[in-house]
Amino acid sequence: MGLLPGSYTAMATVFCKGPAVLNPPPKTIGFPRIIQEIQEQQTSQIFLCCFLEKPSSSGLFCTVIVNITHTAPGSPSKTIRFLNVAFDSSGDSLLAGDHQGNIYVFDLKGNRFNLVQRTMQACTALAFNLRRKTEFLVALADYSIKCFDTETKELVSWMRGHDSSVSSISVNGSGRYAITTSTDTAQLWDLDTFQRKRKLNVRHSVGIQKVFFLPLSNTILSCFKDNSVFAWEFDTLHCKYQLPTPVEGSTLLYKVFAVTRDGRIFVAGGKSNHLHLWCLESKQLIKIIQMPTKVRAVRHLEFLPDSFDGGSNQVLGVLSQDNMMRFINIETCKLLFAIGSHEEGISTAAISPNGRYIASVMENGSVNLYSVQALTQEANKPPPPQFKVVEDWPRCKSEANKLTMKVSSGRSERPWKSKGNKIQTRLLKVQANTSLENKENELPGGLNKKRLQALLKGYGEYPAKYRMFVWRSLLQLPENHLAFSSLIDKGTHSAFVNIQNEYPIKSRKLLRVLQRTLSALAHWSAIFGETPYIPLLAFPFVKLFQNNQLICFEVVATVVVNFCQHWFEYFPNPPVNVLSMMENILAHHDKELLQHFIKYNVTSQVYAWPLLETLFSEVLTREEWLKVFDNIFSNHPSYFLMIVVAYIVCSRAPLLHCNQRQDFEASMREQETAATVQDVEVRQMELESQRQLFEQHLIKDQESSAQEMKEEIDASRRKADLEDHVVQRLMETDREEKQKAQMVAEENLAKAEQKCVEIDWRLQALHKLRHDDKDREKHYEEIAKLLHDNRVKEAELLKALREAEEKKWEEVVRKKAQLEEEQKAAAAAHEHRKQFLEDEMNDALNLAEKLQREDAYFERLRDLKAGHTGREVEFQQMPKSGNVCLNDLSASESSSYMSSVRRRELACQERELMAEVRQLRQKLTAQARVRHPPTHLSSTKWTT
Repeated sequence: MGLLPGSYTAMATVFCKGPAVLNPPPKTIGFPRIIQEIQEQQTSQIFLCCFLEKPSSSGLFCTVIVNITHTAPGSPSKTIRFLNVAFDSSGDSLLAGDHQGNIYVFDLKGNRFNLVQRTMQACTALAFNLRRKTEFLVALADYSIKCFDTETKELVSWMRGHDSSVSSISVNGSGRYAITTSTDTAQLWDLDTFQRKRKLNVRHSVGIQKVFFLPLSNTILSCFKDNSVFAWEFDTLHCKYQLPTPVEGSTLLYKVFAVTRDGRIFVAGGKSNHLHLWCLESKQLIKIIQMPTKVRAVRHLEFLPDSFDGGSNQVLGVLSQDNMMRFINIETCKLLFAIGSHEEGISTAAISPNGRYIASVMENGSVNLYSVQALTQEANKPPPPQFKVVEDWPRCKSEANKLTMKVSSGRSERPWKSKGNKIQTRLLKVQANTSLENKENELPGGLNKKRLQALLKGYGEYPAKYRMFVWRSLLQLPENHLAFSSLIDKGTHSAFVNIQNEYPIKSRKLLRVLQRTLSALAHWSAIFGETPYIPLLAFPFVKLFQNNQLICFEVVATVVVNFCQHWFEYFPNPPVNVLSMMENILAHHDKELLQHFIKYNVTSQVYAWPLLETLFSEVLTREEWLKVFDNIFSNHPSYFLMIVVAYIVCSRAPLLHCNQRQDFEASMREQETAATVQDVEVRQMELESQRQLFEQHLIKDQESSAQEMKEEIDASRRKADLEDHVVQRLMETDREEKQKAQMVAEENLAKAEQKCVEIDWRLQALHKLRHDDKDREKHYEEIAKLLHDNRVKEAELLKALREAEEKKWEEVVRKKAQLEEEQKAAAAAHEHRKQFLEDEMNDALNLAEKLQREDAYFERLRDLKAGHTGREVEFQQMPKSGNVCLNDLSASESSSYMSSVRRRELACQERELMAEVRQLRQKLTAQARVRHPPTHLSSTKWTT
């Protein structure tokens, strides 16, 4: 009993009006004609024939609803292989993708299929359980993930970020977030914005096997290639826990994983015929199941949902390397049924959330759809169990690595010994039925169902103080806040918008809680929005749990699942099957009353159905109703029907007096009114008796209080006298002590005064020293400041000197360059002057030659031409008169007077010409000095 985590979704489609009707087809649907319709029309019917039953190689019957084959157009022999399949959250629609990128949706309830997308790439993973029911996720061969809409057939979003092929897509219970997993990373996506929120990176040497959400939980489970399994908090992504290392020596490397719908049991398998069962609550390995020897590796694991198991799935599907999928019971370790064979092997499989269908992708590329109901029929009983428990640790306290057991067939074997340890050997077997019963009797919170039943039998009810706690333990409420919040977020259901018109409740709070609870039920399963008696059924629990809406919803849902599970088989009519059961019970215990009902054509819908749909809330008082449900919750669900029949039998006297249908209905209403009046009268009598009893107790209490008060007064007087005497003695003692203390105080005062004087003197000296120290410190600070300022100024001066030095050096370089230019100019002037003198001398020589030719003065002019540098000296050495020349020339044989005159004129012209040359030289020198004055260099310079 109980509504456990995971059953919220499982119950979403339990109360359907009827299963999908299948029309008769030929033996398979893989004929070319049907495939041609798929390719050309892109939409058609799925089922054209009835079930096809054929024995598999294992000897078990494999019930196939339909086989879907996709062939290429124009060549029926060429098959387009399907790669992946996925169910939606309701289990009534199947999504399938092939290696060419075609995505088909198969509506199993509407008997239609539709081509919704052509991605042109092979798909590696599919997810069809998003919050928006028409959207689905597909992982493609280019490592991207795309979201499409099945109705509009348009691309909703394109998500990138993986560097390798995406192997799995996990969507959380709300459908808002998804985790995509590849070998090197796992990424968390927000499906509202299609943005990546977080990324999980690992070392390449470790590798990721799978990362997925636990069903209807706030936990993410990550499984790595080194067999480590971590659980993460979804909101903060902080590590919650890590599963311990498996048994030492185990060669099983985890490859595939599965979790029950309540998130409590975690199963792992790999390249071995062993399956490890972990309890995620205790974080312990509780069982190891050994598959048959023909199973050498496990390729896929998935639990088979059951609408009424509360999410604690017991049937596990195991797909092994031989391409067969075996379904076993993990508690009894029995083989229930198997699908697939060596000839028609299964590549992968998916199970619908409602537990009705199994879709398998076959090795030949087709898709088989199986009916779980047909597979689990009594006629298809499996052979004797082929499984045995290797290790079973429900309360394991020793470390896992201290014991490694080999597979045994009935006798104990010695375990492997570790160094320095001696371990006792014991045979591990499946627990007996008694232990299973004890396990069923154990309730949450440390309670035991048998002890509670004994307590209830002894007192007739549970203590009012602990009743709610006991109920929650008996019903095993999951308190799934996440799932309940997702239902509340959907708002008020349209069926209960105007509920106040039909049920005018004065308390607005109670009306609001009732409306929210009913809306959550309707969102959980649509049938509750169409059920007229749901408000009557839920109202007593809403009134009782109005301060805790989560508990209220889960209690109502648990009551519906466990006590009203067969009420909806004839919906919208009352449950005829349940009412017939109560008529049979009434016939067994009171045939006379039943014959009376039959005689006047009064059916169980008149005398029993009103009690059922209101849960006795209109015929019992609050206290009686609580007592009744104390017993109902503590017993089998059929106990509820027994109480209805018992109530009718107890009311047989007034019912036997009725002879019309209206009388019976009025009698039932009168019983309700009479019960209410009787309750009021009983309550008044109880109040009156309580009042009288209270008055009697009050008089006795007053008398006893007066006596006690008198005794207390006498005692207080005696105590006061004694205290006075003690006070007098204390006062005398205190006076003596005060005198002694005064003398001691005076002496101490004198010593203290003397000490105070000494301390004052020391304080003054200390103050003076401190004052001197402060002055000295202040002086030191001023000196330090001056030194600092001097250093700053010295640094500035040094900087300025360096800048001046640089400027002087620049000026020296500039003047040196200027001097060199002037020297070059002077040299050029000198060369010019030299050239000028040479030109002049050449002119003079030409003139002298002319004179020589005329007057034969060739030799003296030749001396003049020998060096123009010594011309001035030679002219100075020449005689001032022409006598020498005349004497030198006295040897001439012929001279005349005219010739001598001519020579004197030439000498005068020569002297004038030399004078002019000297003047010209002086002018040139003067002009050169004016143009280029001499440079005066400083006699000092900076050195480094």
